[in-house]
Amino acid sequence: MAKGTTMKITASKVKQNNPIAGVVAFILALLIISPLVYCVLTSFLTEQEIFQLKVIPTSLNIENYQKALDQAPLFQFILNSIIVSCSCMALQLITGSMAGYAFGCLKFKGQNAIFKIFLATMMIPGNAIIISNYLTVSGWGLLKQPYTLWPLILPYMTSAFCVFNMRQAYKSLPSELAEAAEIDGCNSFQYFIRVAMPLTLPSLGAVGIQTFISVWNQYLWPLLVTNSVECRTVQLGIGMLQNADGQAFGTIMAGTTIVMIPSILVFVIGQKTLVSGLTAGAVKG
Repeated sequence: MAKGTTMKITASKVKQNNPIAGVVAFILALLIISPLVYCVLTSFLTEQEIFQLKVIPTSLNIENYQKALDQAPLFQFILNSIIVSCSCMALQLITGSMAGYAFGCLKFKGQNAIFKIFLATMMIPGNAIIISNYLTVSGWGLLKQPYTLWPLILPYMTSAFCVFNMRQAYKSLPSELAEAAEIDGCNSFQYFIRVAMPLTLPSLGAVGIQTFISVWNQYLWPLLVTNSVECRTVQLGIGMLQNADGQAFGTIMAGTTIVMIPSILVFVIGQKTLVSGLTAGAVKG
């Protein structure tokens, strides 16, 4: 038994220290990050250097950033995107957490059937229901003056993906916790608030980060429902940096670099939470 255990440990160490796997991972990381690096480097190039196919700027040229800020109110667009993304994230965490708790910890008639219907909605492409969503918010009068950000928020108050992930997180909690809470006099809502939710914070963080980045990168829906410049988001703002006579590549890259900063910060800060949250519900017990 000891010999077999030693062989397993040795094999595990060899597998972890495999140089080929490290080289492959490094190459893949370079391929993934190369568009970001190219975007940042191009933002410091002059138009002449861009058409000469240069990659490394000869000097730290911030003219493209000045043009980008002059042509479009990017900071206003960033503020709008932050408000919309944070609002959608908060609403999805509230609705998804409560629905996930109901599906994962409570027992009621038709529970499995209703949950399967929720899962079925994940197979419907977002573009397939975009017209119906547009008609809905238009019927509510949200596309008329005064223009607000509500048309960008309301269709994304909840998500089947969030419900599914939170259900898996709550199902991974030991049933003894609920029994002990019941003995102590906690009802279902008190157990949800005081015990279950604090223990599933990694899953909440992972779903929140994914929701923030997803809403931040939306383009088609904001294009349809924003009727004023003051309500536009960052993805629409990048389109305002294009010249009528041609493509201002340096200006576009500078604007893209600016609007990428918040989403990159959110991902970097919450990277550990994202990874731990996505794997938290993989094992029950």
